[in-house]
Amino acid sequence: MSNSHSIKDPELGASAALESTSVVQSSDRFVQAFAKGLGVICAFDPQSPMTITDLAKATGLDRAGTRRILLTLESLGYVRTDGKRFWLTPRVLNLGYRYLASLPFWHTAQPVMEELVAELQETCSIGVLDGDNVMFILRVPTRRYLSFDPSIGSHVPAYVHSIGRVLLSRLPDAGLHEYLTRLELKAHTRHTIASKAELEQALVEDREKGWSFVSEQYEEGMCGIATPILDAAGVPVAALNISLNAGPQAYESAMTSILPKLRLATRRLSAPPR
Repeated sequence: MSNSHSIKDPELGASAALESTSVVQSSDRFVQAFAKGLGVICAFDPQSPMTITDLAKATGLDRAGTRRILLTLESLGYVRTDGKRFWLTPRVLNLGYRYLASLPFWHTAQPVMEELVAELQETCSIGVLDGDNVMFILRVPTRRYLSFDPSIGSHVPAYVHSIGRVLLSRLPDAGLHEYLTRLELKAHTRHTIASKAELEQALVEDREKGWSFVSEQYEEGMCGIATPILDAAGVPVAALNISLNAGPQAYESAMTSILPKLRLATRRLSAPPR
């Protein structure tokens, strides 16, 4: 597992927004120009402004089309420019906030997570499935150093993180089969799960338990445990995770000290059953 600065992939969203244009471009339900505009927004480097050439290369669009999109975004207030380079404005946050505010737990999550961190002295995160990856949408760190400390919006492959595992385990059988069929396993560490059969068995066990503990699958020396946050119909919409350093006592500590408190917290964040 790499550090947070290297796991955030600004081109992940760009490719996701653009990848379907070649598949459904003849459909009257698909607006290619809109998809390309989203692709340009997602392609921005979070570290520095970008030129038209940079963004055209990142999205695979031609330079003229990229320029038109950028000028449109500038006129709408989503982008600024010095005449050569472009950067996003705070208005882009409105797009993400509308999603976050729609989550049933959004307005109560921060204090619940802060209580957990104060009590456990471990880092707490909330993540959701974004395609085949986990995206972190909330994070309350502890003072303890973690070699893997992702920022909000960062992605990791779902199968190597406890948040991803517990959410994958609750997929319908057909959805889980589709995921496993298209999945390409990669050895991020010497401990990373090596076969789809082994992964499927682990997910079945996680479904039965209702939680997932994952150790050193993406980063040496790191492990975590997660439980799902449910909507009113009992469907997982996100998962709450505690990250801790791996070691001989990590699993026992997770079971005895962390899991009961994590379950209580996710009950507080889940919507009341219908």
